[in-house]
Amino acid sequence: MSALDRDERVAIARLRAMGELLPTALDRRLTDIGITSFEFMLLEALAEAEDRTLRMTALALRTNATLPRLSRVVSSLERKGLIVRSACESDRRATNATLTDDGVDVYREALPIHTDAVRTQVLGGLGEGGAGRVADLALSILATLDPDRTAALAKPACNADPEPAAEESAEGEACAADPAPAVGDGAEPACAADPVPARAGAEAPCPADPVLPGALA
Repeated sequence: MSALDRDERVAIARLRAMGELLPTALDRRLTDIGITSFEFMLLEALAEAEDRTLRMTALALRTNATLPRLSRVVSSLERKGLIVRSACESDRRATNATLTDDGVDVYREALPIHTDAVRTQVLGGLGEGGAGRVADLALSILATLDPDRTAALAKPACNADPEPAAEESAEGEACAADPAPAVGDGAEPACAADPVPARAGAEAPCPADPVLPGALA
């Protein structure tokens, strides 16, 4: 199997960078509310659920969290009085999580802050239809990373998607197949996480390899 080409390396580098930076950026904006972006996602899922209640297994599916991690976070939210757990009446083996009145208040306080953070720091520069394209690309990757879970989804929705508003319309969405602009050869990396392009004549085993500092001397 051949090594990753430059486009592949750039793509995975940027995805890794986003994975590191996105939660931290959103967490920072929610600091004054006293919750993290992951905790906000849990509150949001419960706020949108019937009777503000979901089984723990359903909540894990909605948030793509493992049950052990989810249990730890829910325990923290319980101590804050934002969530309560109880046995499921229809299946005593299952546990439900319910958003409390205080949880609703915190969610409503955090919602505009989270919305502004997402729009200004994540989606604001994507242009019309950009959010839809990102959603489509992300779902394609998730289908490979977690095929068993994704196979159970109602296409094209994803379990982690927020519930759609009744008035939302699909009209005006850009084509998900639109290519991104190409970066010219030899140009400075467009993203700090991109590998540095090999300089012409550099003795690198593969043109896509990053240039080591000594090779530029």
